[in-house]
Amino acid sequence: MRKDSQEIEALRQAAHGVDRVMARIPGEVNFGGRTERQVSHDLMELTLEEGHEVAGFGIVGSGPNGASPHHDAGDRVIGEGDVVVCDFGGRWDGYHSDSTRTFVVGDPTPDQIEVHSIVEAANAVGRAVVAPGVPCEEVDRAARSVIVEAGFGEHFIHRTGHGIGLEVHEHPYMVEGNDLPLEPGMTFSVEPGIYLPGRFGVRIEDIVVCGHDGVDSLNEANRSLVAVG
Repeated sequence: MRKDSQEIEALRQAAHGVDRVMARIPGEVNFGGRTERQVSHDLMELTLEEGHEVAGFGIVGSGPNGASPHHDAGDRVIGEGDVVVCDFGGRWDGYHSDSTRTFVVGDPTPDQIEVHSIVEAANAVGRAVVAPGVPCEEVDRAARSVIVEAGFGEHFIHRTGHGIGLEVHEHPYMVEGNDLPLEPGMTFSVEPGIYLPGRFGVRIEDIVVCGHDGVDSLNEANRSLVAVG
């Protein structure tokens, strides 16, 4: 669970690789009129272009499909006004990346902006609480409290985070009931979400390291709701 400096550097390079992909998406990936599977293919190709040895997965959930946290990219054609959850990553020097950003095709509605802003705030609060000695469950509580207070608690339907390293999902897990204290070198995701059945979903995911003095966010790609074509 505790990564050394070389492992953290590999994870940092992996995270920066997907950050670069995120930055390329608005200008290089077409969403409207294409299937989720086609967009997923583009994301995985860009992941390889940005230095990963393997592009492991490319979750693309558009419109109501985004309300399923781990929707497999399928044949749904993405349309104007759709919110699209893009969760992808791969392997860099043996270590994994895993990041999520949420996009919208065209101009977002007030409801879409509101839900996204709540998730963005939850992500920030969840990351900010990370420090040595903080119980893993407190990361979940901190992020979840933002969503609960905004009235969407029943729509945050998974844990806040998972460890990452040689595996995409490993210990420690940021979930209620895990009172394991964080230690320097523990590396994990912070990925709150809101999922509205039949409508859309929003998730924002970053990989972070528990440092000696606080959080070290490996992902720094734009967390805003970005409009795409």
